[in-house]
Amino acid sequence: MTYKLIPLPYAFGALEPYIDALTMEIHHDRHYQGYINKLNAALEKHPELTKKSLAELLLSLDSLPIDVRTAIRNNGGGTYNHAFFWKIMTPNGGGQPGGKLGDAIKKDFGSFDAFQDKFNTAAKTVFGSGWAWLCLDKSGKLQVISTPNQNCPISQDLIPVLGLDVWEHAYYLKYQNKRPDYITAWWHVINWEQAEENFVNV
Repeated sequence: MTYKLIPLPYAFGALEPYIDALTMEIHHDRHYQGYINKLNAALEKHPELTKKSLAELLLSLDSLPIDVRTAIRNNGGGTYNHAFFWKIMTPNGGGQPGGKLGDAIKKDFGSFDAFQDKFNTAAKTVFGSGWAWLCLDKSGKLQVISTPNQNCPISQDLIPVLGLDVWEHAYYLKYQNKRPDYITAWWHVINWEQAEENFVNV
């Protein structure tokens, strides 16, 4: 399998004023494309790996050939995480989740506000580059985690429900070093319908 750039499901400027058009264009067309290119280059060295899905590769990192393991972790994770990230945002998004996900958040965190505080803390305290996630574990419980670099929750046997990219390339043009402002703005573009689908279709 050769991986290709997945188009954004909305225009570059559709998430303004929260995420600016130029950031989205650079993030999608350059950074995301870069991860895809490097993933494909790694897979060319071991054509047998192209028979596996990206999820299968990320679930079996320890068994991958040592010469491409790090490249697949970094660039396969970057490819997977970004494909996930584009869909978890939408114009006119935000608010609070309803449905089964909304109920589960209240059950596992006590309230939406308590969940939001925990998620914000995870996003703010990522050292350097990484992600904050809302994930579902094997017991069916929601948990908030962070991952460094482009590490992916599925490599930890967790199912991602919601994810926020806190690499500087995701926000620096608009927010500079004010990551907390970017995190606050991001809540206005969350696609809760997609998050619900991620939660129930496991």
